[in-house]
Order: sequence, then C-alpha cells, then structure tokens
Amino acid sequence: MLPDVARYADLVRAFRWNIPARFNMGVACVDAHANGTGKPALLIVEEDGKLATYSFDQLKALTNRFANVLGACGLLPGDRVAVFLPQAPETAIAHLGAFKAGMVSVPLFTLFGDEALSFRLANSRAKALVTDLAGLAKLERIHAEVPDLTHVFVIGPDQGNGRALSFNAAMAQASDSFTPVDTGPDDPGIIIFTSGTTGNPKGALHGHRILLGHIPCVEFVHQGMPQPGDLHWTPADWAWIGGLFDVLMPSLYLGVPVLAHRAKKFDPEAAMALMATHKVRNVFLPPTALKLLRQADVRHGGLVLRSLLTGGETLGAELGAFVQERLGVEAREIYGQTECNLVVGSNSSFFPIRPGSMGKPIPGHDVRIVDDDGVEVPTGEQGHIGIRRGDPVMMLEYWNNPDATADKFAGDFLLTGDLGRQDEDGYLWYMSRSDDVITSAGYRIGPGEIEDCILRHPAVAMVGVVGVPDPVRTEAVKAWVVLKPGHLGSDALASEIQEHVRTKLSGHEYPRYVSFTDALPMTATGKILRRELRRLG
Repeated sequence: MLPDVARYADLVRAFRWNIPARFNMGVACVDAHANGTGKPALLIVEEDGKLATYSFDQLKALTNRFANVLGACGLLPGDRVAVFLPQAPETAIAHLGAFKAGMVSVPLFTLFGDEALSFRLANSRAKALVTDLAGLAKLERIHAEVPDLTHVFVIGPDQGNGRALSFNAAMAQASDSFTPVDTGPDDPGIIIFTSGTTGNPKGALHGHRILLGHIPCVEFVHQGMPQPGDLHWTPADWAWIGGLFDVLMPSLYLGVPVLAHRAKKFDPEAAMALMATHKVRNVFLPPTALKLLRQADVRHGGLVLRSLLTGGETLGAELGAFVQERLGVEAREIYGQTECNLVVGSNSSFFPIRPGSMGKPIPGHDVRIVDDDGVEVPTGEQGHIGIRRGDPVMMLEYWNNPDATADKFAGDFLLTGDLGRQDEDGYLWYMSRSDDVITSAGYRIGPGEIEDCILRHPAVAMVGVVGVPDPVRTEAVKAWVVLKPGHLGSDALASEIQEHVRTKLSGHEYPRYVSFTDALPMTATGKILRRELRRLG
C-alpha cells in the first residue's frame, strides 16, 4: 500500500487508501496465494520439535472445508464462531474459514478461566466453538451459562465425545470446494475483546477492512514486506490483536509464511534458539519479552533477523540499545489498541528514532493529541491520544454496547484512553493510561518515564510505578521492583534507586516509596496491572 518513496513526508503526502467495494479477509489471506505452486503459508513447530508445513494451496482446501462444516451446522453469515486454541494450524483455519463463510470469529485466550470464558461466549452469543481437550474441560463447567453455543468442535484425532464433535472427522466429511460469501469491507468479520483493565471487557467489532488498515504499518516498520526469505514469528498468542493482526493475518495477506510456536511460558533461551534454528527474519516481541531476554543474558550466534517490532508498553532507551547489541536489529516501536491498531510506528530509514518516543503517525492514519472534547491541543502539551474517525483499522463499534461506543469518541476522534504529547518534529510520546496518571503536589506524572529510568539501574529487572495516597501531596510515587538474580532488596538499595531517579530524571518524580517483589501482576498480554499494584498500597 505504501508508495515507493524514501522520505516520510513524501509517504504521507502520496498515500491514498484503496479500499475495494468487496473484500473478504479469508479470500485475501489464502485464496489469493493458492496458485498450485505449494507456496508455504504456515510452519508449525510441534511439541517434539518437528516441523509441519502447510501451503497456501492446502490452507485454501482446509478453510473451504471448515466453511462447509459451519454451513452444514445451520450457521448463517453474521453468526459468531469462537476460537479457543493456542498457536496451531486449526486456529488459522477456523478464523479464515469463518471469514469465508461470512461469519464473525471470536478469538479467545487459552489461559482464560471459567468466568472470563463464560462472559465472552455469552456476550458474543457464539454458536460454534473450536477448541482442544483442555478447552473442552473448561467448557464442560460452564455449558449451562452459554445456551447459544450449539456446536463444539475438538481438535485432535477422534476427540469427539458427548456434547463435542470431532473437528478432524467433520473436516474429513466436508467438501474442499466452497464459494466464499461476497462481503464488503464494513461487513462484520471479528470481535476482539479488550483486556478488561477496567470493568467488564468490551468486544471491539471490526469489519473485514481491519486487515487492510494494518498493512501500511506492517510495510512501514518491516522496511517493505515481503522480501525474499521473510518468515514471521511472535510469542504473542493469536487470540490477541497483536498476534493475530500484527503478525498472522497481514503476513498471510502479503504472502509471507508464519512460524507457529507458542510455549506455555516465554523461555528466553528457547526463543533465541527457535529464531536461529528456523531462520526467522521478522519478529514481534513485546517489551516484556525483551526484558526477559535482557534479564536472562542469553546469546545466540545464529540469528538472521531483518526486522523487529515491539509495542504494548514504552520501550525506552535501555531496551532499545539492548536489542541493537544483542539481536542485531533496530527495535521499531508500534502503537495501537484493540479498537484501532497499528496507527503509529518508527523506522530510522524514514526518520531518526528518538528513545522513549513511539514514532510518528503511519501514513493514512490521522493521530492527534486532543483534549476531553476532541479538540487538538498545542504542540508539546499533554492530552488524549486520539485517532480521527473513518480510519479503516478502526472498530465498527463495541459489540452490543452503544453507550460504551459513544463514550469512546469525542468530536471527530476516537480516544484511546492513553495520554501523550507530540513534539515540534511530529514525534508522539506515550505518557500513561488516562487512569494511571499520578497527581502529586500539583504535578501530573506518568509512570512510563519513571519506569524506564529505574530499569536502567543495574540491579533492576522489572518495575511498575503507581501513585499511592499521600495526605500532603494527594499522591506519592511508589515503585514496585523485581531485582535481577544476585541482588537482594534492602533499605540501602531502595535509597540508591530513589537517588538514581532523582538525579537521572527529576526531583519531583522520584519514588518516595520503593518495595521489592518477586513478580509483577500482569495481563495475559504482558502489560503491568497497575490497578493491582495500587490495591497493594
């Protein structure tokens, strides 16, 4: 989608969206590349380490079969199909087959407990679910709470039993010939639930155009994609927008094969070995994964990375330097959210990377810093990070939640819930979530900058910063610190960290309280749950 020009300003001026009148994600990601050549689409690393390859030709036949399976169950276009699986070929097949059938897929994270699973299935009123034996065990405990769910498919050989049907058996009986439903770009294609950091999670309903909306950023940060030898991997689960639409779907759309391997827990040594063994060229690693790599101090001489994306948290100068030195590539930040993803990015080929900044708006996306009413604020001032209505990557609405949908917008802008600022050169700087702002002695303090500073202390592995009640200052800054192996928490070390921030950052931002902990509470996507830290006091 991006014009072939070398300067960022020229990209912005020359860019034009080309959204066709008819568009189906399943057809665009699979059928467009199924030309009989056996071109690889998915490389699946099995538990025993063996590699299984699925071509685009095979994916076309398999997704056609699943679309026919859904139709044979009596499901109709617009019905919801939930996918409760880890990174696996069936995960991609279920989503893409549902798209072809004109249905709406609902990705679900495998670590969801009973309540989280029940809420999402009931809220989306999903009629079909694809899962494995572990997912089925959870489902059996909540089946009475999800009466709309009439068809459950379990992957694996001969796994059908009782209420569940064998995915393999159903696929074997279905035809591999299917005429995809003729969908438009605004027709519903997927519901992705927010992480639920405040209140019940909301389902962001996206049209098929969500895929096209992601492509400019993917091309921008990967310095052009596809290129010969490209192979994309992420440890991020395909249930989240980061794994599904930063990696899987855009890669397939561009004809780039995707490596699938999702360990139960991120292992730095295993991740480095995986990237080296399979010659991964493109990777999306959240900052949490990068911090764990840094903490483990793991090295591997066989890496051939071409591009590395990161996002979800502020990266900071320390991690950026680590990536360049240890992984041999530039860390390129991306920014977005479930409701409107990949709208900001960085790439030093187009403009110098400024540590701590998430970059500039990707061509085609109008990102501004606005006030509570959606009015742009002066350069350099803090405000809401807003994205102008009409963006192809923007959600259609929150599923069955018109009030929340209305609250998400102010004037012409979708408010991300993040606070930031834009400098005189157009760089965007993330400050904090709007509900994470610390108000202390009249100052409004964002925790991200403090966390980045503390992370540069040689004893610190991870840190979360929050505001705690203070009778004089309203709130005081508190840091919860995870230490590197070989370091012990003490009053002396706490004082050293305080002085580190006071001298490196600012006297009014240093943490008046420092507590040491073995681990930080995090969401399933690896973001620090500051509300839990605030609750600890």
